[in-house]
Amino acid sequence: MPEIETSALWPLSEFDEMRHAASSSHARLQRQTQLSSTMQAELRLLERRRDSADALEAVAAILRLKEPALIYLQCGDRVWPVTLFPEQMVYHSPCSLLLATRRELSLLQTLEIEPPGVRPPGHWMHDRVAAGESYHPLTPALWRLALDGPRADLLHEIAGAATYRALRDPATQSLPTPGALGPTIKRMREQSAPLRRISALPGMSEERAARLVNALYLSSNLIASRAHPSADPGVMSWLFSRRAR
Repeated sequence: MPEIETSALWPLSEFDEMRHAASSSHARLQRQTQLSSTMQAELRLLERRRDSADALEAVAAILRLKEPALIYLQCGDRVWPVTLFPEQMVYHSPCSLLLATRRELSLLQTLEIEPPGVRPPGHWMHDRVAAGESYHPLTPALWRLALDGPRADLLHEIAGAATYRALRDPATQSLPTPGALGPTIKRMREQSAPLRRISALPGMSEERAARLVNALYLSSNLIASRAHPSADPGVMSWLFSRRAR
């Protein structure tokens, strides 16, 4: 897989200098207060849970609120500015997240979240609409970030006593399902199951199962239930058991 073109990204040292200057001039505070009160509350919650640097949790929060936002992601000694547009399911970036290697994705951390500096493609106000090639489909990037990014356990929103079912086959959306993921998704489309049962399927593990469930959630392919009997950790699940022939 090709690596990202690092020259298209911002050197971390320059970003730190800019952030320090903005902090001194109160510009950073003014930018953040332009976010909705709901978004600001969500970011404070991430800080209290010590998840503020978690790239996947930050992206998931932006998607839940359906509010466009600019997220600065640290990738080694570079800063990757990514503007998410949940309503249009596209993102703006100097290069596609799909160009990143697994190692590069595993290093991503959230540095800052601000209001977007650009508008989505096709917006009636053209002054801040960027070049068409700088916009990319969001769903494939979310899928890669969940499967290969830094987070190895379930997102907070869907963790706990729950069962999970796949709504549809991600392959129909051209989302890759290598190795054991394809057969696991097939089983998850047939029946709901808690994470421990998904983890026990052939070729799976607790981490792979968590990453898959996160990917299904972010791609709108997951049905999570707290009401199913097997969602209770104290109840043995009958799901995924072999049927008598």
